[in-house]
Amino acid sequence: MRTKNSIKNFITVTISNIINFIFIFIAQTLFIKILGIEYAGLNGLFTNVLAVLSLFELGIGNAIIYNLYKYIHNDDKEHIKSLMQFYKKAYNIIAVFILIVGIAIIPLLQFIVKEVTVDINIYVVYILFLLSTVASYILAYKRSIIFASQRNYIINIIHTLYIVLLNIFQLLILFFTKNYYLYITIKIIFVLLENIVINVKANKDYPYLLENNVKPLDTDAKNDVVTRVKALFIHKTSAIVTHGTDNILISAFFGISTVGLYTSYSYIVSCVETFFKSIVASTSASVGDLLVEKDYKKRNQVFKKIVLLNYWIAVVTSTCLLFLMEPFIKIWLGKKFLLETVVLIAIVLNYFQGMMRNTFGIFKDAAGIWVEDRFVPLIQLSINLVSSIMCIKIFGLCGVFIGTVISSFMLWFYSYPKFVYKKILNRSYKEYIYNLIKKILLFIGIEIFVYLIIKQIIIKNILLQLIINLFICLVIPCVILLIMNYNKSEFTYYKNMIIKKHK
Repeated sequence: MRTKNSIKNFITVTISNIINFIFIFIAQTLFIKILGIEYAGLNGLFTNVLAVLSLFELGIGNAIIYNLYKYIHNDDKEHIKSLMQFYKKAYNIIAVFILIVGIAIIPLLQFIVKEVTVDINIYVVYILFLLSTVASYILAYKRSIIFASQRNYIINIIHTLYIVLLNIFQLLILFFTKNYYLYITIKIIFVLLENIVINVKANKDYPYLLENNVKPLDTDAKNDVVTRVKALFIHKTSAIVTHGTDNILISAFFGISTVGLYTSYSYIVSCVETFFKSIVASTSASVGDLLVEKDYKKRNQVFKKIVLLNYWIAVVTSTCLLFLMEPFIKIWLGKKFLLETVVLIAIVLNYFQGMMRNTFGIFKDAAGIWVEDRFVPLIQLSINLVSSIMCIKIFGLCGVFIGTVISSFMLWFYSYPKFVYKKILNRSYKEYIYNLIKKILLFIGIEIFVYLIIKQIIIKNILLQLIINLFICLVIPCVILLIMNYNKSEFTYYKNMIIKKHK
């Protein structure tokens, strides 16, 4: 059942992401063409600002899902009902709290938003973005039971319909009215509609959730959720500040126009990251179910399979981003939208290390390991803020991303080896370091090799150059990874899966 659900989740998330990418790409292109780069900058900036506010979700969703794995595995409907009722109340309180705090920080916008020349009221825009964030919490809690039941494919299908319809309506508004306020307002409506549809689906598939005889969550379960939430709040705060404040720093130090330029790069990286992270994440509910058992051999087998898939994706996509981004943006928007190549390199390095962390994050979250390393995010957060500001002063714009890479060392050299390799997998630190260094050196070698090949093939036609670069970026890394992994059992697993599918 785990494998079957993982395959379903994988297929639907792949199709969903392709459709989402196409529609969002068209929408982003027309948005920039119709409204301009500063509006794109405002979009990116306020998305980051409100991402910081979402830390008040406290990680309750993760804590609930972690507890749901056990109760769903045991078909304990009474505990499931109690958890979901608790989750509902918590999300309603959080939605109100985010609204209040969001309104309270309006006076601070003048220090964050700089050099705005477009005729727009940034305070009205911010309030609309705030309402969109608040709307995302209304009726959203029932997603968790679908996810914990390893049926992510249902959410994927509904979310795809949401993306398609949202972008169609937003494009119609842009084309006929060019009204930025209406453009944001329509998102609020569709966020609510998506949550309503998921809520209806959950009620249909789990009708016992509608029963009125719901017992209060027992003390032990509530204490477990509260304990994990406290730790998750620290983890989430660190993650958001570390990864979600790029546009805020860029706006504060370089102005809203530079945010607009970076938004194009951020959009491409975000699409690639979302697409491929969700493919790897489609295994996460199955991992949660696996860890309920105490079979270390099976854990290690599954871990190796996911690591191979994740690493392959990270290497190939990072290579494509590094050598395709600039020619693509030239064709898409024009040379004036390019940032310095050194900034691109820093962005890709940050992307690569973030993608590499997927497998570790999946196992760590599925095991509910948040309390044990609750102080790691605080150290990481401190390192990120200090190193980012210092690197900005030394390296300029690329310093924003170098600071993020530096702060991630706390995870790579402490949290992951101790809590994933040692605790969950029962494997040695020495083996962890060896595998990590081997993967990093292989990645660097592939990038240098691809660069040397592309450097020899210079063509004046940008589109033809892009196509040739794409071919090289796909073939060379895959051939090298194929040679390096051909005799490994985890590669054989995927090979046999593909062969079986085509019989």
